[in-house]
Amino acid sequence: MFTRLRNRFLLMNMVIITVIMFVAFASIYVITYQNANRDINMELGRVTEFYRIASENPGRGGDKKGGPNGGGQPPMFGGGSKGLSSPPERSVSFALKTDVEGGLLSVDSRFEMEDEFYDTAARKAIADTSGEGRVTLDGTRWAYRAEADLSGGYMVVYMDVTAQQNILTNLIYTFAVVALVMLAVIFATSRYFANRSIAPVRDAFEKQKRFIADASHELKTPLAVIQTNADVLLANETDTIGEQIKWLHRIKSETERMKTLTNDLLYLTQMDDSRAETLHVPFNVSEAVESVVLAMEAVIFERSLKLDYEIEPDLTVTGSAEQLKQVVMILLDNAIKYNRPEGAIGLTLRRHHGHIALTVTNSGAGIPAEQLDKVFDRFYRTDASRSRKQGGYGLGLAIAKSIVEQHRGKIQARSALGETTSFIVQLG
Repeated sequence: MFTRLRNRFLLMNMVIITVIMFVAFASIYVITYQNANRDINMELGRVTEFYRIASENPGRGGDKKGGPNGGGQPPMFGGGSKGLSSPPERSVSFALKTDVEGGLLSVDSRFEMEDEFYDTAARKAIADTSGEGRVTLDGTRWAYRAEADLSGGYMVVYMDVTAQQNILTNLIYTFAVVALVMLAVIFATSRYFANRSIAPVRDAFEKQKRFIADASHELKTPLAVIQTNADVLLANETDTIGEQIKWLHRIKSETERMKTLTNDLLYLTQMDDSRAETLHVPFNVSEAVESVVLAMEAVIFERSLKLDYEIEPDLTVTGSAEQLKQVVMILLDNAIKYNRPEGAIGLTLRRHHGHIALTVTNSGAGIPAEQLDKVFDRFYRTDASRSRKQGGYGLGLAIAKSIVEQHRGKIQARSALGETTSFIVQLG
């Protein structure tokens, strides 16, 4: 499922990026093409103007080429008009004069070309009714413009645009190579980040599956006990309530356990859904913690445990007093449950490095180092059989962590096997 999700993410990402790249490259190419065409047209206009002026000023000196058929035709232009000795230096061009049917009359060119070349050039230009265009002759790309002559024929000017055309062609090749390289890099990068993005989703999905399985298992046990005791009652339906009281007490006990479990699950759900809705106000956290300690003292001494606590007075935090009291209650309850006989419980509340730190320590068996980060997961217990016997579901620390994080704090566990276990809550 997650592989499919990743592949769909990759496909969507690659399609979007490909479309964006295509639009970007196409826009660049169109702009470059238009600029190149504009420059070509401007240059062709200057060259055409040069030849037109030259034709109107006979006697211009310069390179002449005779007409076809062995040079029997006179050159198109002659004389020596000042400033018109050659076409613009940047252009490679020539001019042709034709009759109305496209027959070649004369040529003005600085290049030694075959007569057939000029005949072909003249016919192609006259055949195009638009008067200008592009044509490839002998592997060279030319732009041409044909204008009507005063004598009734045409003057056709050709200009070499192979360099500009090569630039556009190379631009396409460059875009293609760059696009392929970029797509390969983007694919590899997208795959890497897709895997990283899906990892939390996969973890959350696995946690949810485990959560549902654990919740079902925890509910299954009391339901089985209730069903068994109910069957016993039904099997002895003639007995009085007093004779069957022990079965009823077991049903009630398991019902209470189920009630506690469902209440905890509902509380966790509410905590997840109402993080932004809880009203946080400043309150005296020292008094709140002390009130919980005083309420738990009787239970602690009843278990023959030693309690030692140190609370710095008048410490203030912003949050929910009742929720933070619940955190203290959970931590003290765990310290009582998982302590050794005649062990000790320590609690400190003090300001430390600009934060308020609450530490609850017990002298129990300890928690293995590899399990310290897992104790805050829902339904996680280091000793499942012992915890179940003590009535725990592994939800207390998950609730405590959710409350602390809602108060933008941190909670962590530290333990030395066989010695002590400490839970440290850090509040801003």
